[in-house]
Amino acid sequence: MTALITLIVCFFAGMGAGLGTGFAGMSAAAVITPMLVGLLGVEAYQAIGIALASDVLASAISAWTYHKNKNLDIKNGLVMMGSVLVLTLVGSWVSSLVPNRTMGGFSTWMLLLLGIKFLVKPVMTTKESMAAVDPKKRLVQSLLGGAMIGFICGFIGAGGGMMMLFILTGVLGYELKTAVGTSVFIMTFTAATGALSHFAIGGPPDPLLLVLCVAFTLLWARLAARFANRAAPEVLNRAMGGVLTVLGAILVLMRALGISG
Repeated sequence: MTALITLIVCFFAGMGAGLGTGFAGMSAAAVITPMLVGLLGVEAYQAIGIALASDVLASAISAWTYHKNKNLDIKNGLVMMGSVLVLTLVGSWVSSLVPNRTMGGFSTWMLLLLGIKFLVKPVMTTKESMAAVDPKKRLVQSLLGGAMIGFICGFIGAGGGMMMLFILTGVLGYELKTAVGTSVFIMTFTAATGALSHFAIGGPPDPLLLVLCVAFTLLWARLAARFANRAAPEVLNRAMGGVLTVLGAILVLMRALGISG
């Protein structure tokens, strides 16, 4: 029975995380961490490591899908990635020093609010208008935004996906699909850095939980990314907003009931 419960929890955690990653560039950790902690009693720091590890392959396969459809800005993504990676290490170390209960609240509310935002105010920026943004301005914003995102990734295991998507679309003026593609591209490396540092500090994770979460997240991320790249911007905004809002509402409810760690 315990094994069955573990399988079910990991399946739904991977489903939510994979859909969020493939559709919106969301970090798998925003869903997997509270579910492992609240429903299976996994220690928070280890749960974050497992969630970040699940992020790696899911983000990589999503990034490849967006790249094949010419919806990935590698050049500017690399600029943001540099500052993200440095601050991810700092955030991961800081998170090892704080109590479990201080982690996760920010990412839960950010998930819900971002979902509502895409439903109420869709991102309809075109690639033509995205290309008109001043390169020097984008460089500075990428460095500063990346520093903030990296610390969030390491500290609460959020991978920075939600903040990254918000900054890419709302601040840097990215077209939606390119923003998601660039986000998952960066997250592939930030999640790997965060996972390795978590395991190095906190020890190796439960192998069964790791394999199940990675496999299910990868499956659903692949399906979501393929759909997202074929969808019209209006449809993608609605799908993205709906997925994030539902996931956010569930996680907020779990926190309210005291079952998310």
